[in-house]
Amino acid sequence: MYPRKVVNEALRLHAQGWTDRRVAESVGVSIWTVRHWRTGRRRGPRQESYRDDRTTYCPSCAGAPLDENAYAYLLGLYLGDGHIVRTKKGTYLLAIYCSAIYTDLVEECRRAVGAVFPVTPFTREKPGCTVVQAVSKHWPCIFPQHGPGPKHSRLIKLDAWQQEVVRAHPQQLIRGLFHSDGCRATNRVRRMVSGEWKYYEYPRYCFSNTSKDIHAILGDALDQVGAKWKLVWVPNKAAHHQDTGTLSVAKRDSVALLDTFIGPKS
Repeated sequence: MYPRKVVNEALRLHAQGWTDRRVAESVGVSIWTVRHWRTGRRRGPRQESYRDDRTTYCPSCAGAPLDENAYAYLLGLYLGDGHIVRTKKGTYLLAIYCSAIYTDLVEECRRAVGAVFPVTPFTREKPGCTVVQAVSKHWPCIFPQHGPGPKHSRLIKLDAWQQEVVRAHPQQLIRGLFHSDGCRATNRVRRMVSGEWKYYEYPRYCFSNTSKDIHAILGDALDQVGAKWKLVWVPNKAAHHQDTGTLSVAKRDSVALLDTFIGPKS
């Protein structure tokens, strides 16, 4: 329980237009505490027990602490290749699909899930992929982008608190997105120079997804870190198939920048 003067000071700073993060740093409390003060919600005795009972542990509705670094990475994985389904018991199953050949990526995904939420992730093998799964009542709280149907068929927009996390950790979001629906590849082109064909090779990062909103989220994060990118949409003429957008980062300086924090799929 914090002194009333601390609460009042936090609310005063918020009224002046300060962000939750800036207020939290100024008064010396967590960002989640500031959000609960701002929205008028208070944790009751049952919610305070989240440290001992994982069913009440939730950064959104119980004020539990959040590992923002791990969350930003997991958010990228979820937006790229994840989904949430409701189980028969009324809980929710988070599933992140990882290529089976990238064993290190699978382990990093498992660590991120465990760091974000106090659950024990488990895996399920499917043809060509390993699915990292975990069950909780609160996955829709942590990933409010959950909804019926595929992601490209509905609005995908980050909540204000998620935007703050991404602004603080854009590199981790970018890593998660490229580790899910992206790759680093060598692009080969040929050009006619002085009457002769010249062949060139250069590395580039590519991210393919059918959701324009997810492309926009990635583009904003790349802008924040200063990476140049280009987005091209490829029409799909097959019935009931969505057009696919491919976002590429090919400028030498931008590729070198991403190399410093994305790391290889392995």
